[in-house]
Amino acid sequence: MKILIRGAGDLATGIAAELWERGHQILMTDVAIPLTVRREVAFSRAVYEEHAVVEGIEAVLADNFEEAETIMATRKIAVMVDEKAEVRKEYLPDVLVDGIMAKKNLGTRISDAPLVIGIGPGFTAAGDCHFVIETQRGEHLGEVIREGSAIPNTGIPGNIGGYTVERLLKASADGIMHPVARIGDVVKKGQIVARCGDEPVYARLHGIVRGMLQEGVPVKKGLKIGDVDARIEGKLCYTISDKARKIGNGVAEAIDLVYKTK
Repeated sequence: MKILIRGAGDLATGIAAELWERGHQILMTDVAIPLTVRREVAFSRAVYEEHAVVEGIEAVLADNFEEAETIMATRKIAVMVDEKAEVRKEYLPDVLVDGIMAKKNLGTRISDAPLVIGIGPGFTAAGDCHFVIETQRGEHLGEVIREGSAIPNTGIPGNIGGYTVERLLKASADGIMHPVARIGDVVKKGQIVARCGDEPVYARLHGIVRGMLQEGVPVKKGLKIGDVDARIEGKLCYTISDKARKIGNGVAEAIDLVYKTK
């Protein structure tokens, strides 16, 4: 089955992995300068590195749809810079998944594909898409919503290792992003982990750097540029999160609801 996923960040990558492992053909679209912090587990990395491997699955950057077709024919995931997913008009996907995670709909319509699935808040099932997948941590994570919307964004990150907002690294000023710590580094509370322009960014807890924006990205003050995990386990930096996998399973369930009952 032909799947088009808008967005190629870490959650969209978890969705792509779950669907790829089920034998589906995957094309992903993203912006020219992705702002994914969990870069080691995101196919968006292919935008600036030309290819990315996550848990043994390879994604390759395509300059046009013809290249994307060639890539997908080799059982790889194709990634295109196509902010509005215009490629859907050539690809004609069976399923379109909006995994941009913008907390609002950036242009996806229920008419974009035979089955359209929105991920998280900002979508209305039976309105601008057929199904919505819940993204809030807890007992409902990954559930398929047939009518209505996902739980609204609280603005507070999920609790991991006993920490919420302390996990986040945010830009200290407008400017160009310069990482000091790398993904996988163990840092101490108060340690400088990045600079935005000339302003330092400090870790707010002791832990392992699980996410960090790439060098040279222009950022605005307050933008999320990274995260630190108090659970100091290196594998967490390089494996798709349980959250992303559960959301991916929810997408697969939604697809089965439509295509396995036809």
